[in-house]
Amino acid sequence: MPFSLPSKVTQENAVSLEKEGLLNIAGLQSIDCSKLIDFDSTVLTVLLVWQKKLQTKNQSIAINHAPEKLKVLANVYGVSALLGLQ
Repeated sequence: MPFSLPSKVTQENAVSLEKEGLLNIAGLQSIDCSKLIDFDSTVLTVLLVWQKKLQTKNQSIAINHAPEKLKVLANVYGVSALLGLQ
């Protein structure tokens, strides 16, 4: 079952979201971003932490329904390839 990001990911909820994802590590192989509306670059940090954790298990995340703004942010920060958001 995919892990769904909430509609808002900012500094206020990033740490709790990161922990929630790490507790549901199996679900992180598929991340649904269809609800994601209000976010900043903090979301990239969360996704990169999850990606790093999965890589230790020879797995990776698949980000589905990524908003265009997320793709642009990933590109600006140079992490598009790491997150599969080219």
